[in-house]
Amino acid sequence: MQNNYLTIAQNGEYEIEIKKSRFIGQLARVTTEDEAAAFIAQIKKKQYKATHNCSAYVIGDNDEHQRANDDGEPSGTAGIPMLESLKLMQLKNVVAVTTRYFGGIKLGAGGLIRAYSNSVTEAAHHIGIVRGVLQQTLTFTIDYNQVDPIQHFFSESPYTIEKTDYGVQVTMTALVDITEIDTYQKQLQDLTNGRITMTVGAQQFREVPYTDTAAPRYEN
Repeated sequence: MQNNYLTIAQNGEYEIEIKKSRFIGQLARVTTEDEAAAFIAQIKKKQYKATHNCSAYVIGDNDEHQRANDDGEPSGTAGIPMLESLKLMQLKNVVAVTTRYFGGIKLGAGGLIRAYSNSVTEAAHHIGIVRGVLQQTLTFTIDYNQVDPIQHFFSESPYTIEKTDYGVQVTMTALVDITEIDTYQKQLQDLTNGRITMTVGAQQFREVPYTDTAAPRYEN
């Protein structure tokens, strides 16, 4: 996995209605094509009375695995627009299935493209999008008279002190983006005039809400 990624917060669905047709966008997090295929099969079984169950997915750090399926809709009007929506939002490891229950009014090729694209976009934003960032544990030991300056420093940073242990000295632990770990070590050294002991520990991904994804809604 890359140092940063965007994905949906959790599995979920969202329904929109366009000219009496129901479009149910159903999204899930997956890591393999087999998992994606299983989710698509699950939805098709659940929504077996639907007119169409169109699908698309993007899997892999560099989107190595991509697939789109129109499931009977005119070629290029469903699966590809869904896939493009996932890519436009830069979502990783997500499979989308849009179920359509035909309402009796034909939408035309342009209308279908907009409907299927919007079904994915609106489902993703309804479910929620998160940013995953690779962080590293930074543990440091300081004297008691350095606690206030350190706490103030972190209060003005995007990171927080996760744990504080009080003993002969004070030991604090924070999680810092891996791309900034060296910078923060230097800043803490300067802030304490070198009177600090630091240890860099394990790496882990942390996911936080993200709202700046480019994902315009196309008007029907």
